[in-house]
Amino acid sequence: MTIHDDAIIRQFTRWAKPFADLPIHAEADGMARSVAACALSGTEELLDVACGPGILTCALAGEARAVAGIDVTAAMIEQARAREAAMGLGNLDWHVGNAAALPFADNRFDRVVTRYSFHHMTDPVAILAEMRRVCRPGGRIVVIDATPSPETQAAYDRMETLRDPTHTSALTLDQLRVLGREAGLCEVLVDSYLLEARLDTLTDAQDMPALTAMFDADIASGQDAIGVGAWHAPDGVRFRFPISIIAWEKP
Repeated sequence: MTIHDDAIIRQFTRWAKPFADLPIHAEADGMARSVAACALSGTEELLDVACGPGILTCALAGEARAVAGIDVTAAMIEQARAREAAMGLGNLDWHVGNAAALPFADNRFDRVVTRYSFHHMTDPVAILAEMRRVCRPGGRIVVIDATPSPETQAAYDRMETLRDPTHTSALTLDQLRVLGREAGLCEVLVDSYLLEARLDTLTDAQDMPALTAMFDADIASGQDAIGVGAWHAPDGVRFRFPISIIAWEKP
């Protein structure tokens, strides 16, 4: 466990229930695309890394033979267990653990997926290596995360760090693709979608003044320097996360 891991646990212990309840995390188009990227036939064993409150994990459980979810924050796993029970599922196995040292044997899973997690990782190369290790040859590894453009990456990271201090850096799509190639994986799918959000639902109240100022300036400039197409809506500042899905096959 690192200092950064401790910060993640503190942050997401506080946010576990609100995070689990936010509709944005179960948005239909993104969920459908994420499930489709896993290319499940119903016979696979699957691992969801940094699974949070199990939203995607439980959706995948309806399409796979068996699904495991692992997250470093115990409060998130509590939310995941509650979701499993509410949905009446019976093919899930939950673990509290670190994505950098997955407690599973080599070649254990047919599919290994992670969603909205890489931008929290201090060493995404190591995380992808662990995902590769536990995926069987011929299996599929899927990463879903925000991918700003090269031109907006620095401003996007500043915004995200203000919103969530456990943010490290969001990789561009090209940077993420390079990680896969350098890990010896074969790219089989690239997809994308926009995930609409309302700013004040995604951060603590004390962080809102700085974030509002940043978004107000970006909207007024008309330049979209943050790269999220922000606008003033009747209910507050809204914007769209640029999400990419990449699936690779392990040779």
